[in-house]
Amino acid sequence: MNSNKKSLALVLGGGAPNATLMAGSLVAFIEAGVEFDIISTSGAGAIVGLLYVAAKGQDGKRALKKLADMGVADALYSAFPVNFKVFNKPGPLADIWRQWQQANPLLQAIQAQADQGPLQRLAADWSSWLMASLCPSDLTAHSKGLCAHVPFIDQVVDFSKLASLKPQFYLNAYNLSRKRMECWDKQQITHEHFLAALSFPLIYPPYQLDGDYYIEGAAIDTLNFKRLFQDHSHIDTTVVFDVLGSEQILHPPRDLYDAWVQSIITPLTEIARDDLKLFEALHNKDVDGKPRTQLLRVPYDQFISPAQREQELDWSYSNLSQMYQAGYSAGLSLCHDHAAELGLA
Repeated sequence: MNSNKKSLALVLGGGAPNATLMAGSLVAFIEAGVEFDIISTSGAGAIVGLLYVAAKGQDGKRALKKLADMGVADALYSAFPVNFKVFNKPGPLADIWRQWQQANPLLQAIQAQADQGPLQRLAADWSSWLMASLCPSDLTAHSKGLCAHVPFIDQVVDFSKLASLKPQFYLNAYNLSRKRMECWDKQQITHEHFLAALSFPLIYPPYQLDGDYYIEGAAIDTLNFKRLFQDHSHIDTTVVFDVLGSEQILHPPRDLYDAWVQSIITPLTEIARDDLKLFEALHNKDVDGKPRTQLLRVPYDQFISPAQREQELDWSYSNLSQMYQAGYSAGLSLCHDHAAELGLA
């Protein structure tokens, strides 16, 4: 690393199914020796960012590589294209059921073999699907959301690490009660703040925190730029992981489920593009009209083939793995093309 390293920020945007794009890029950055001074996250970018800086029981690189394990074995996903690992049934009885699963030695032994090969992964995911199918639920027409709030996050993230981290870390959420965006720093962020910041409407109910209700910040502001320059008047270089701002992500739906996913993604794609344009045109200027930072956007479009685009938002294991590799290649490309800006030259 250059001893005269300039300030370097990372913006991790929203986008859950293709979060492994961001994970792959971050692993490429880790291997290259890039170190960030500031990390700003929203939506699914918070999962990636937290695994990067505060993975539980393992280093960030290993945790990010394992993010593709959120995907469902292809044979099972082709028959039942819903990610029952990520989207869990709500209710107190469902919570008890999941706790029983985590304590069951037979089920845990099956899960432990998942990375031994395709058949073992299929067996592990089939057992998870069976348990998810049998899980009780209190979902009704009066529920405020379809799923339980990300119950697995404490198994993979150690929130107690955040306050002592070297880089600054930000996470946004929209306060429904006060009708305003809020952004927390590493001294404030807890498990509850994460749940509030990942409460995407319809999928998750609004999360109550300190008497107010919150929804996912990325639903309104997919790229969390604003807090950066409230706290930092100048940042030499800002790297943007924007997995939603490409028009290529949109396609004619293959089926009803894909149409539902597209209905969620379509407005987010426009929001992400607008966020980047507004930042470049209005907010990335100091009092003298000079840029506050140099923006580097990871070139994901160059590394995702047209054939992969149609499945980009699928939760199959093969797709998440392919997106990870595409993200890794895009990250390597940025490190090669902008070594000086990233403190590598």
